[in-house]
Amino acid sequence: MRRLLCLILFFAAGSAIDAAHAEGVQPEIVRYAEAPQPLAGELYKPPGPGPFIAVLYNHGSAPGMLNSEAARAIAPLFVRAGWVFFMPYRRGQGLSAKAGPYILDEVSAARRRGGKHEASVQLVRLLARDHLQDQLQALAWLRSQPYVRADRIALAGNSFGGIEAILGAAQAPVCATVAASAASESWDESPELQQLMKDAAGGSAAPLLLFQAANDFSLAPNKALQQLRRAAGQPVEYKVYPPFGTSASAGHSFPYRSVDAWFAEVLDFLARSCGS
Repeated sequence: MRRLLCLILFFAAGSAIDAAHAEGVQPEIVRYAEAPQPLAGELYKPPGPGPFIAVLYNHGSAPGMLNSEAARAIAPLFVRAGWVFFMPYRRGQGLSAKAGPYILDEVSAARRRGGKHEASVQLVRLLARDHLQDQLQALAWLRSQPYVRADRIALAGNSFGGIEAILGAAQAPVCATVAASAASESWDESPELQQLMKDAAGGSAAPLLLFQAANDFSLAPNKALQQLRRAAGQPVEYKVYPPFGTSASAGHSFPYRSVDAWFAEVLDFLARSCGS
């Protein structure tokens, strides 16, 4: 029965990818916070009044509006599956660029001041305080919308956004968490980040799915979080996909450059965790 469900989802996702690309689904630009900083994001909705299950997608560290490419690749597939997809831009990036400095500029400045350790401390401070606050404001806004099922919201994200999804799930009730390539580029250089993520992963009861390509920068974060969750008896799944491209950078881009490779399995996980 499970295999049949996966096959159905696989073929449904394939047709959804073709149809969504053909339809050119466009986002609605919304403001989700005015104070202390004005923050905005990209909202994709299925037709009709809902209420719909929703996914809040946390973007990575790409500067400017580059993260919109990931949203354009992923969001239409969720919309076709009947999900609301919301990608809030956190301070310093994209639609929220004026709300604060760009996170990698702040980390680079810390590295110049005090080397690797100070950069690590600054990164953890920003992710666990400023950027987490932006995400939680976005989640509160999404939960308040009449077309969203407030008790059926999942968190997802890639790279820095995968870290944020794990941090957010430890702070607010969600039906599931999907983290792609979370901390794979930062883990080895930041003991502080390792501890932050372990604490957060252990502090959420929501089912967690971790995934990445085999040639991502590091598999250590996902292996450590999987082991921690299993030891605690908390629901966790971990998927390593075949290498994508020929470099670690290419492997790290897998979550938004090869959506058709993982979407059916992620949709299956979310359907099992969040219902329909």
